[in-house]
Amino acid sequence: MSDKDEFEIVNEKIRARMDKIGRKIMIMSGKGGVGKTTVTVNLANELSAMGCKVGVLDTDLHGPNVAKMFGIEGASLMSNDGVTFLPVEVNENLKVISLSFALEDQDAPVIWRGSMKMGAIRQFLSDVEWGDLDYLLIDTPPGTGDEQLTVCQAIPELTGTIIVTTPQDVAVLDARKSVNFSRRMGVAIIGVIENMSGLVCPECKTEIPVFGKGGGKRMCEDMHVPFLGSVPMEIDLRIAEDKGVDFLTSQGSHPSAEALKKIANEINYGTACSTSRDTSFLGTPFCKPSACSSCTADCPSRKK
Repeated sequence: MSDKDEFEIVNEKIRARMDKIGRKIMIMSGKGGVGKTTVTVNLANELSAMGCKVGVLDTDLHGPNVAKMFGIEGASLMSNDGVTFLPVEVNENLKVISLSFALEDQDAPVIWRGSMKMGAIRQFLSDVEWGDLDYLLIDTPPGTGDEQLTVCQAIPELTGTIIVTTPQDVAVLDARKSVNFSRRMGVAIIGVIENMSGLVCPECKTEIPVFGKGGGKRMCEDMHVPFLGSVPMEIDLRIAEDKGVDFLTSQGSHPSAEALKKIANEINYGTACSTSRDTSFLGTPFCKPSACSSCTADCPSRKK
């Protein structure tokens, strides 16, 4: 059997899996450390709390932190038949798959070339029994390399990308590359999230612009892409992630939690994304999910 034959077999398996999933969303960042996984985990928690069936695929193979933030660190990959893997369940509406579940030593580095990373991601897409989902959120490492390219090529009906940045110029500079990557790949841009957008002092309640403020929003205006919202920095959010607890259901008033809930609501019900690969509308009023209701295109990732 030729390599091409094997490649096509895997593609068919991916198609069969992805056809059971409504919206496939890739979360990107141009620069590391901007809180992309934070956004992925919290959006997944909120969407599942809304009653949506959600899967999270961690494709950050060199630094898989999704499991820790969900509080399922130490879980193992399971299989009923020795061929198909079962995702780890966080709750009845939320499933997760990560390379960390296959690592015996969590401190061991994953030293893989591009071809091995591409193979692992395609295996996660083809051999994991995701079942019927409303959303598959795909967490990716920083940049626009092997992982992002593999996702786009393996899922040609990808709903779109969410790009995470912080306000400072160096992060926005790299986020612009993620915007242009999405456009070059013909993937709709659901929107940009400005994370770590100011810190409210817990003592005096004064807002401190640690990384500046508004850089992500200004980039959206300049590049004509939707802006999903700003998420302020909070110490309690960091503590919740380290403990692996759901921050959005924690007690007390948390501006960052409210911001993340609003963004999740916008993604699920609102007017900030598209599900089409036709990029001719980018930057126009039609680049939003409400357009789906009047869209006549037969888009396989279109929200029902």
